[in-house]
Amino acid sequence: MIARTWRGWAPAATADDYERHYETEVAEHLRDLPGFRGARLLRRTDGEEVEFTSITFFTDLDAVRGFAGDSYEEARVEEAGRRALSRWDDRVHHAEVAVAL
Repeated sequence: MIARTWRGWAPAATADDYERHYETEVAEHLRDLPGFRGARLLRRTDGEEVEFTSITFFTDLDAVRGFAGDSYEEARVEEAGRRALSRWDDRVHHAEVAVAL
């Protein structure tokens, strides 16, 4: 299994908007993808901002490509997410899940 990890930051005033976007629009899109195995959105207050870490799980890199295309290491941030976030990582990290409990 592959874990895809990405971070974005939002002002406190729009952090709830990003969380809502993730649990509705992003989740709806992900659920329909072959090879998608789950997601977690972590939220942490970081000074005046809220840091989000998204971890999505896929069966393999082919499934990741089905979501992100051939340039799968580039972040995909939809317009609604861009409106809520102040900044985000341009690159996404991928790792094999070594242990899942």
